[in-house]
Amino acid sequence: MNELPSDSSVFGIFNRNLLPDRIAERLVALITERKLSPGEKLPSERDLAAMMQVSRPSLRAALRALDMMKVIEIRHGSGTYVASLRPERLVEHFDFVFSLDDFTFGQSLAARAMLEPSLAAEAAQNATEAELAEIGTCWKRAVKSVHDPQLFLEADIELHQLITAAVHNQIIARFMSTLYRLGLASRTRTVGLKGVREQSLLDHQAIVDALLRRDPEAAASTMKNHIINISKSLNESVVQESSDPNPSEG
Repeated sequence: MNELPSDSSVFGIFNRNLLPDRIAERLVALITERKLSPGEKLPSERDLAAMMQVSRPSLRAALRALDMMKVIEIRHGSGTYVASLRPERLVEHFDFVFSLDDFTFGQSLAARAMLEPSLAAEAAQNATEAELAEIGTCWKRAVKSVHDPQLFLEADIELHQLITAAVHNQIIARFMSTLYRLGLASRTRTVGLKGVREQSLLDHQAIVDALLRRDPEAAASTMKNHIINISKSLNESVVQESSDPNPSEG
């Protein structure tokens, strides 16, 4: 662990009335500049406020914000530490951030259309044999649950997550997990439509076959076709609901 100097040479000096976000920006900069390392303990709140010449309430607000972002860890009774900075933890709040924005099902599908074909191509090249076997098993489970919308939906989501996991990129995996959760409402809406589950089974079979052949181009094209079919189903559901004055009946 690096020994931190007891003066303000590392942390910098700020106007005492400076807003907490500027203090937070400075601490993040120290981490990105490798002047603070994962697991490193920060000076006490009193000492750090004196070093940076800021008020303790402003510093406390900055530290709390960084703690919520998983950049630092405030351990009561022990002190404040730079977090592990593992990518999968840093992006945990993405779904909250995205949920604050105006979100539509169409945006979710557009994002998936841009990302998932490339992910399928990567998975075709990078997946282990064990991962391919698990993907195949998941598809077989979907076949057995084709007449049960809820079970089929669970298998559907898992299949896409397994393909993403086979890319072996934790940031992408976390991002896509957030995207899948945000799009869950649209999947719930379409999975009960006539013919949708059967079409998805055919799409998934083509994707899985391409993965098993380790054919990245086929994996990408079949995944792209799958997203197109999903989009068509979603559009049909919107038309159906708009033409049915009592969509919950019958």
